[in-house]
Amino acid sequence: MAQVSLEGITRQFDRVTAIEDITFKIPDRAFWVLVGPSGCGKSTVLRTIAGLESITRGELYIGNKLVNDIPARQRDVAMVFQNYALYPHLTVADNLAFGLKMRRENTQEIARKVQEVSRTLDIEHLLKRKPKQLSGGQQQRVALGRAIARQPQVFLLDEPLSNLDAQLRDDTRAELKQLHQRVGITTVYVTHDQVEAMSLADQIVVLADGRVQQIGSPQTIYANPVNSMVAGFIGNPPMNILPAAYDGESLIIFKNQGIKLDSALKQQLKLVNGSFKLGIRPEHITLKSSSAQDHEDWLLLEADLIEPLGRETLVKAIAPECNLGLNLLTDADWQGKKGDRLEVKFDLEQLFIFDANSGLTLNT
Repeated sequence: MAQVSLEGITRQFDRVTAIEDITFKIPDRAFWVLVGPSGCGKSTVLRTIAGLESITRGELYIGNKLVNDIPARQRDVAMVFQNYALYPHLTVADNLAFGLKMRRENTQEIARKVQEVSRTLDIEHLLKRKPKQLSGGQQQRVALGRAIARQPQVFLLDEPLSNLDAQLRDDTRAELKQLHQRVGITTVYVTHDQVEAMSLADQIVVLADGRVQQIGSPQTIYANPVNSMVAGFIGNPPMNILPAAYDGESLIIFKNQGIKLDSALKQQLKLVNGSFKLGIRPEHITLKSSSAQDHEDWLLLEADLIEPLGRETLVKAIAPECNLGLNLLTDADWQGKKGDRLEVKFDLEQLFIFDANSGLTLNT
């Protein structure tokens, strides 16, 4: 096992820059997740660590060793791809042993490692089968086992769960986290699924347009996003981000509806130079009940789409005067329907203010 250090890594393809100035250090035995939308460069970062992509600029260290010019086969890393790339003519046992045979380990040691890995992954009963006789989840475990059997310094996973159905993906994700806790290999995991990132990672690296946007623990990324891109990407349902204005007393949204502010928010908005956007997560929006008697200011919306989620209901609402919409969460037994008039209130302590041009978070 070893730490992985990227220092100013840039990868260019002709005139196209895929990733630029990627800098972070993954501690030994840590589990880090690279997450971001399609085309953000996360797989390119992973392939650079693996040695499958050359580095245009920057330095890459595995342990204390500079590996820029070291070929992939000599980096002592193991990679699992989205398609599991099992050898169809070999049994599970032979697939698990393949990398060990290529390294010319002795027969007894190979047999011992195959048994140990198959026991860890609960695939001992599958050792004599071939890949076509396995389910998707079983093939995924074999691919993981083949990588683990080599006992590499670094484990690289490129969207390994994306081919699985939803329930199996959830189950396998939990197993993968438990496996890392037992084996302790430094792991770099790539996904576009922010739920996977939040549930698996010690630290998350959010990427967009080939650059690192933010690095932090799952809760830090969720609670304190550095910009509107991170805020809108991390969270399910995503944060609502709306154009807004400040008239000296209230926030104006939906063209003509106002939110009265406390003194702290007023002071922050006085420091805002130029236009801005307002962010609020769906769980921080309260839907007024029929029994509510208070006289606070409520925003007026109209129910547009209702999605029961079991333990709660997701309501997509619009402001009729401008057709802007937002998502909010309410009780599972809420009985509203499309077209209903809604009154909602924002939790003022959970508002985010973003610069309209740069997207940077202006309040913390």
